[in-house]
Amino acid sequence: MDELLKMLKENALEKAENLAKMLDMPVDEVRAKIREYEETGVIRGYHAIVDEDKLDLDRVTAVIEVKVTPERDGGFDRIAKRISKFESVKDMYLMSGTYDLLLFVAGPNLKEVASFVSEKLATIEGVTSTSTHFMLKTYKHHGLLMEAQDEYERLKVTP
Repeated sequence: MDELLKMLKENALEKAENLAKMLDMPVDEVRAKIREYEETGVIRGYHAIVDEDKLDLDRVTAVIEVKVTPERDGGFDRIAKRISKFESVKDMYLMSGTYDLLLFVAGPNLKEVASFVSEKLATIEGVTSTSTHFMLKTYKHHGLLMEAQDEYERLKVTP
């Protein structure tokens, strides 16, 4: 990954002028590279990292492990594309290990997420089993601590 992409991952709001100075590049070249990344799909979007625990949201997030039978010609891709079309599926990854797919699913309440798993996900042909884990609290998200930390936390020593 080049330096420009690394900088944009750290702060997507950084101005092209500042990026150009840090990279010792002309501003127009930085803007052109960003535009190229967007047009070719290297940059898929921009997001703010929000501490949802600080908001009064009625929302439940679950991590769901899914075991599937790969299809003869499509492998995991066809079933993964089908599952990814559900609005409640926020993230999905092909994994190694016991389960094949890892999903992050969000819904308005526990009942809705459970209903999604039992009525939609588990009924898809090729899905052989699921394991659902509900997220209770977020400590770190996208590399950022969600709670303010003391600058230096020293362990207490007792004699």
